[in-house]
Amino acid sequence: MKIRPVILCGGAGTRLWPNAKNHQAKQFIDFGGWTLIQKTLNRIKNPIFDYPIISTNEKYLKEVRKSLKKNKINKYKIVLEPAKKNTAPAILSSALIKDIPLHQPLMYFAADHLIEKSNILNKSINKNKSNLDNQNIFVFGIKPSNPSSEYGYFLTKKIKKNINKVTKFIEKPKLAKAKQIIRSKGYWNSGMFYLRKDSIINNFKKFQSKTYKSCLKAVNKAKYKNNTYYLNKAAFIKSVEKSFDYAILEKTKKINAIKLDIPWSDLGSWREISKIYNNNKAKYYKKKNVYHRPWGRYVNLFEGKNFLVKELTVRSKSSISLQKHHFRSEHWMITQGQPKITINKNKFYKKPFQSVFIPTGAIHRIENNFKKPVKILEIQTGPILKETDIVRYKDIYGRIK
Repeated sequence: MKIRPVILCGGAGTRLWPNAKNHQAKQFIDFGGWTLIQKTLNRIKNPIFDYPIISTNEKYLKEVRKSLKKNKINKYKIVLEPAKKNTAPAILSSALIKDIPLHQPLMYFAADHLIEKSNILNKSINKNKSNLDNQNIFVFGIKPSNPSSEYGYFLTKKIKKNINKVTKFIEKPKLAKAKQIIRSKGYWNSGMFYLRKDSIINNFKKFQSKTYKSCLKAVNKAKYKNNTYYLNKAAFIKSVEKSFDYAILEKTKKINAIKLDIPWSDLGSWREISKIYNNNKAKYYKKKNVYHRPWGRYVNLFEGKNFLVKELTVRSKSSISLQKHHFRSEHWMITQGQPKITINKNKFYKKPFQSVFIPTGAIHRIENNFKKPVKILEIQTGPILKETDIVRYKDIYGRIK
């Protein structure tokens, strides 16, 4: 029996757009000829997988269909949630559809994660298929590349030759605690789950019986049209709004870990996105997009919906004007040098790979007091991203009118 991939595609990605009413969900953002959902769909084009099931909501149905068509995936099923109830009801409902046999192995992917070396991931999925039973759950851990407060972690102990049991989950710890967890050989919790359909049913019956009954009714009363299950709203909204982690993982004792040492990110912050652009600058660089200024130059690397990626180079003993913007906020990641940064009344220095957020309306400046040029990857977000949206207060080059 092949493994059935289930792609969870209902997230709004609000962490990237904290103050925006209308924004694009992270999985559909065009980052320069690719989206996260396209990469996820490409990942499952492997002989170990059967056709995919996509769990989403009506708001994203058009985008999901467009992505499936673009990736030339003709066989699929979509499970449409009538209300947002977090990941527990989404995971359960997508497993309960009649297309899935009782002992079917299910691999749950998030639509908005960036995973490299997916051949290693797929190999580990296939290898552990024989270890699945009607109770256990396998979670995928990523070896941390750095201590981070943006991810959850888990600790493990070895119980068999090739199986590690999860002993503890730690949700988004502070930096000092994250360092301690890494010293204890903790792994990032990737949010990818691997289990059989009968295991999902047994765990929800035991720990979340109300959600099980409401989701079963929502599936049984669902309308089916164009490869899509429209879940029954009256039944579905009675399910308890909880994440799969809180609803099941923190209750059951039968959780095993699959540990991976591969590049992985949920691209949950503009800092993480900045790293992607910084690592692929050559791909995005175009000579016609280079603009020279008295303080140095900037290069427009990529323009997406409501965001613009630039690389700024500030020469030695130079500075941009003290300025503000009415329509955009800015996310800076320093890639070279040691700039002196002003944000309103605060002045401080930053080192390479540290980041800074400039809210809309904040008065700010970059100064380079050292010999080495300062390089900053800047991501602007907002409805207007033009150079005309600059209000200058002080400028050493006489550009204040």
